Amino acid sequence: MALACNRDPHGMVRQLKARPYDGSPVFEDGRSLRTPPPGTVTRDSNAWPDPVATGLTEGRPLDEVPIPLTEEMLRRGRHDFQIWCAACHGLLGDGMSVPARKMALRAPPSLIAHAISPGDLYQAISVGYGLMAPYCEELSVPERWGVVAYVEALRRSQRAPLSAAPAAEQQALETSR
Repeated sequence: MALACNRDPHGMVRQLKARPYDGSPVFEDGRSLRTPPPGTVTRDSNAWPDPVATGLTEGRPLDEVPIPLTEEMLRRGRHDFQIWCAACHGLLGDGMSVPARKMALRAPPSLIAHAISPGDLYQAISVGYGLMAPYCEELSVPERWGVVAYVEALRRSQRAPLSAAPAAEQQALETSR
């Protein structure tokens, strides 16, 4: 047993701590619950306009990402996709992954083969879908839109004709055949 471990399995439950409405001898007013400093933004406050925060406008899913797309946003979206989504949906978003093949109830869908609107995808990331858990606690609003933007880039990359690539890339791709 490590030196820092306590043999009491309920040690975390029984430890000394201040609960929100308990009294406290530490402060002059005797309260443990403190007033937040001026300008504090609550963890669950919504600082984003409604369509950005919900992925919906007038109850319908958005057809495009509502915040400006940047290279950094796509880079972060790729990073977050690979951490949170790729294990089930595959690195290409095609639903092909080892865990997906072993899911008995329902395999995760391909994100690139189906016509899923950006708003629907954002909603699924935010509130979950079917067996998929919500990721609103793990990913902020801009990070969720970054994942959506990255999935859109994956879709386009899978269906893009060679003529859509820059001339230098077309030539490199032609010579590699």
